[in-house]
Amino acid sequence: MSEKYWVPAIERTNLVIGLIAKEPGKHRLIDLSKALNINKSTMFSLLNTLETLGWIVKDHGDTYTLGPTLGGYSAAYFRKFNLLELFYKEASKSVKVIDETIQMGTLHGTNIVYLAKEENDSRVRLMSDPGMQFPAHATAIGKIQLTQFSYEEFQNLYANKQLDQSTPFTVKDKEELWHQIEAAKKVGYICEEQEAALGFYCVSAPIYNHENKLIYGISFTMMENSWKTKKQKAIEEIIDLASRLSKHAGYVS
Repeated sequence: MSEKYWVPAIERTNLVIGLIAKEPGKHRLIDLSKALNINKSTMFSLLNTLETLGWIVKDHGDTYTLGPTLGGYSAAYFRKFNLLELFYKEASKSVKVIDETIQMGTLHGTNIVYLAKEENDSRVRLMSDPGMQFPAHATAIGKIQLTQFSYEEFQNLYANKQLDQSTPFTVKDKEELWHQIEAAKKVGYICEEQEAALGFYCVSAPIYNHENKLIYGISFTMMENSWKTKKQKAIEEIIDLASRLSKHAGYVS
């Protein structure tokens, strides 16, 4: 975006809220000031304004957490996703078939934002809860949503960005990532093996809306032993689930 139309105060506010959301109850004014390289007087004004508006709340120890105003905005945001209710209904059926956890997420820049999760009965719990973000290139649910882009759009999206390594198996090269995306476009799904977290394997498929636009990704996640025996069945089931949810969203193949 042109600097002519950039508002630095809003950018600073976004940085403050982002850090508080990531690490609630951890940072005081001085901590936020140092972490974000914003002088204390400016930070004081920002925090005071945000607290007055209810965007943040000061806890014991003078640390900050997100406030009720943002909670209301969040609820309003998620209300527009009527598909969430359908996700839980349909995903529960697929969980019974595969007995593994299913997640749904949406692409935000080069990150995936998790929106919903339907868990199986396993004692193993995924750390990725609704609202959390993770690099798209390191997840099947993120990679499948990158299939909506042309090569030029993909290059622009990742211009001047490195592919951070979540594990030793995370894709390192942008061209290799693009080849994976191209392959996924042809088959309608993508697999990811220990790229997001060691020991975990995923398969993801895309959800489309009535405009034939890719809007979400859904994925099965499981441990290695399950992956060896359930991979093919999980691929078939996640594709079927994505198809069912796409039809609910008005998609016509």
